[in-house]
Amino acid sequence: MTIPDDALAALAEVVGSGGLRSGEAIPARNRKDASKAEEGLPALLVMPRTTEEVAAVLAICSRHAFPVVVQGGMTGLAGGAAPQAGEVALSLEKMTGVEEIDPVTRTMTVLAGTPLAVVQEKAATAGFLYGVDLGARGTCTIGGNVATNAGGVQVLRYGMTRRNVLGLEAVMADGRIVSHLKKVVKNNAGYDWTQLFIGSEGTLGIVTRVLLALQPAVTGTQTALCAAGSVANALAALNRLEGQLGGGLLAFEAMWSEYMKAATEQGGLPVPFAGEPELVLVIEAAMGPGSTGEETFAEALAELAEEGLLDDALIAQSGRDRQRFWAYREANYEFYRDLPPGVHFDVSIPLGAMADAVALLRQRVKARSATAFPIVFGHLADSNLHLSLHDETGDLSGFAEIVYELVREKQGSISAEHGVGVLKRPYLGMSRSDAELALMTTLKRTLDPGNILNRGRILPA
Repeated sequence: MTIPDDALAALAEVVGSGGLRSGEAIPARNRKDASKAEEGLPALLVMPRTTEEVAAVLAICSRHAFPVVVQGGMTGLAGGAAPQAGEVALSLEKMTGVEEIDPVTRTMTVLAGTPLAVVQEKAATAGFLYGVDLGARGTCTIGGNVATNAGGVQVLRYGMTRRNVLGLEAVMADGRIVSHLKKVVKNNAGYDWTQLFIGSEGTLGIVTRVLLALQPAVTGTQTALCAAGSVANALAALNRLEGQLGGGLLAFEAMWSEYMKAATEQGGLPVPFAGEPELVLVIEAAMGPGSTGEETFAEALAELAEEGLLDDALIAQSGRDRQRFWAYREANYEFYRDLPPGVHFDVSIPLGAMADAVALLRQRVKARSATAFPIVFGHLADSNLHLSLHDETGDLSGFAEIVYELVREKQGSISAEHGVGVLKRPYLGMSRSDAELALMTTLKRTLDPGNILNRGRILPA
């Protein structure tokens, strides 16, 4: 698509010449997100600095019917921010900063392009905690987190991004600005329209400013690396710990045996337990100051081991130990480079079906190819599995059908926290009914009648 001169002039007047890039001047980071989606060169890159500039840019794009792809930290894994032919890339990378921290209402007002790590650091400096934590914290942005309803490792205690957003400001497809940034927890004055934008992946409007809820800083963090012989035992241990630790449980992460093999063989980490337990768990809890919390945590794990729900448990005695334990959970960022080619998935499976789902996955992957194998890990307490399927031959065909058909059978979700984007769109019907898809289409047509915002993401173009 060629941008007419009058439109270019109008956009330059809004964002200045420094806010526009075209052709080979468009940086590589704006041509592809972190997914397997193909790299694309947008027709134009626009980098507004304020909500008003975003509104003016969208008004121009709407008037000319330019399709717009919204970009943040470009860490998405579903192809939602990867530009397609003829699209104008609207990047929020210049809209960064924490505007206010209110210690009385425990809220933070932040611009959408602000990295998650900055939000976490500012909250900690003020004596608070922001409850969402992701491995991509250094590069993912709050706007992107809201757009995909990101989760992470502390969903068990603090919930998804949705639960941590009290209000937001957004720009509609035609350039209208809508804002609700009131610092109240209870507000039943009509429709809660803000919730529509959380998880909508930029298809209904562009989030520009967010009001976040902050939590009290935690103390006495206790961390353990544990072995469990089965999913059933791990889930029983989870239920017991939730009751015994008084709401202090922060994380309950699981890594299946194939994952641990890769972490130790390709990732170079030491083997933590004798044998090959079905699951290795990272368990973390905030137990408060003093030795009482430490003792309660240790006693709870000891009881679980005595009853056979845990095969073994190592408790961190220092910050260095904690880092060593979490290194297993984060080893996938490194060991994938040394594994055969693979395709990655982010799904939800009901907890009661989890063990059977993993067993069936192993069976069906092997039936497809004797040289194929799965890597399974994730946020077990949240029913969220991250998994990848690999084949030494490099042939990855049919893997998506295996995974998503299994998700459909177990009545799970094809996307737990990474969004739908472009890559999962063909499989959306396996998680959503025809009536639900029709409702989504109605909402899209109502809020974006010209279909310019993130066209072809979630719903067909």
